[in-house]
Amino acid sequence: MPETDRAALLTIAPDVQHALRERAPVVALESAVLTHGLPRPRNLEVVRAMADAVRQRGAVPAVVAVLRGVLHVGLSDAAIAELAASERAHKLSARDLAWAHATASDGGTTVAATLAACRLAGVRVFATGGIGGVHRGWSRHLDISADIEALATTRCCTVAAGGKSILDLPATLEALESRGVPVIGWRADNFPQFHSRGDSSVPAPRRLDSLDAVARLCHARWDGLGQPGGVLLANPIPEAHALPQDELDAAVDAAQREADARGVKGAALTPFLLAALERVTAGRSVTANLALLEHNAAVAGELARALATVAKR
Repeated sequence: MPETDRAALLTIAPDVQHALRERAPVVALESAVLTHGLPRPRNLEVVRAMADAVRQRGAVPAVVAVLRGVLHVGLSDAAIAELAASERAHKLSARDLAWAHATASDGGTTVAATLAACRLAGVRVFATGGIGGVHRGWSRHLDISADIEALATTRCCTVAAGGKSILDLPATLEALESRGVPVIGWRADNFPQFHSRGDSSVPAPRRLDSLDAVARLCHARWDGLGQPGGVLLANPIPEAHALPQDELDAAVDAAQREADARGVKGAALTPFLLAALERVTAGRSVTANLALLEHNAAVAGELARALATVAKR
């Protein structure tokens, strides 16, 4: 692609560009949580806290979003605040990026769209809340997030608190396995369920307790073996903020029944279920969400630094 065309589609912030050029640690942060994932003003507070957690670990935070049709990798604090307050921002998956460009729209990027930006910019570590995957009831209506394909085709390590609580976790792990995505439990034997730390019925495929080992895995996969696709580092929510598994299961079941009764499906399903979950848990799911987002950013910052060290050896 000619540079003039790329510049019209993609902007990389100067500090991010400098870090990438120097092979210094960079962590991408999604912005759908800013535009659609959390109520104001907590949406702005948590993204700022995530960026600070990355900086405190010696890495450069790169909030990804679309502004007036241009995909940005790295935003100023003023731009983050503007997006957090916007009433016209769209929720953008990877499929929506070209549409956003054609219509000069603003939007927050999902996991899939953020990973698309990571591929274009060359960012190899990304922190989010939880990935999308295979929804419950998929045998009745096939609902599989674009996040699965993005994880399978982007050389980036995604740090997440497992899969969103509303998913069919065993089916999500099967989908990741079939697409060849390594799923690593970070100091955990179980695959976490976003608001909970998971249980033994859904084990993590592999476990690592050292970020240096995670970095060496990523480096071997991409640079040594030349394998395509990403790595998912499943980082459980801190225990102090986790919801009990039985309570979470009951709350998700109630939210899913409400969605079925109202005929909510497709792109509207995830935000509906998360809002219902917030009501059922009296707001504790939001508090848990804030804690896991900041924790994931901190681990991602440390991982980005370890990966930069391994790459320079």
